[in-house]
Amino acid sequence: MPSAPTPAVLAAFEGAKGFMPVREGLALYEAAVEAGRLKLPLLEVGTYCGRSTVLLADAARGAGVTAVTVDHHRGSEEQQPGWEYHDPSTVDPELGRMDTLPTFRRTLHNAGLEDHVVAVVGRSPQVASLWNSPLGLVFIDGGHTDEHAGGDYEGWAPHVAEGGLLLIHDVFPDPVDEFTGQAPYRVYLRALESGAFTEVSVTDSLRVLRRTSTSTSTGIGIGT
Repeated sequence: MPSAPTPAVLAAFEGAKGFMPVREGLALYEAAVEAGRLKLPLLEVGTYCGRSTVLLADAARGAGVTAVTVDHHRGSEEQQPGWEYHDPSTVDPELGRMDTLPTFRRTLHNAGLEDHVVAVVGRSPQVASLWNSPLGLVFIDGGHTDEHAGGDYEGWAPHVAEGGLLLIHDVFPDPVDEFTGQAPYRVYLRALESGAFTEVSVTDSLRVLRRTSTSTSTGIGIGT
């Protein structure tokens, strides 16, 4: 399978609501294609409206595996009313709360990828506590607080198979980005310091790490 999406898939990605730039999306796709060779599911935390899911799903389709996406679909902190990334069109008019699930489903339908994705609606730590299968790829792109980013890492990193990939989005080392990027940056440092992961590539705010150890005493959330 090529490591770049077809024009149709790229158009579906670019046409979907979301915040991932094209350069990072292409790096995500390349990593997903590589991880798909392990013949294990590819999982993302933080679905929003399915922009990145399109790329994971197409890579999963090519590899003959399944993409799994986990989100409560009520929006993360910076997407709530009054914040910079709030989109009023994602608010349920009856409940007055964000609900990105309908938009996500339309995104997958329009891309022709519904059959290649399992969408799990729930909070990441709860879902992770029920998960017991190895994953070829984990893409962390959920909440940007230490509580949420750290919880995503602790819940899902232990499930990355040896040789599999851990991707962390919105990694900004500069303290000026305290709200949007410092928590993912601290998670990235934890992954490297654990000894279980080594860095593969950096594309803007996207970090790709490979799991090189299956030890459960490396500080990644199990046996620590």
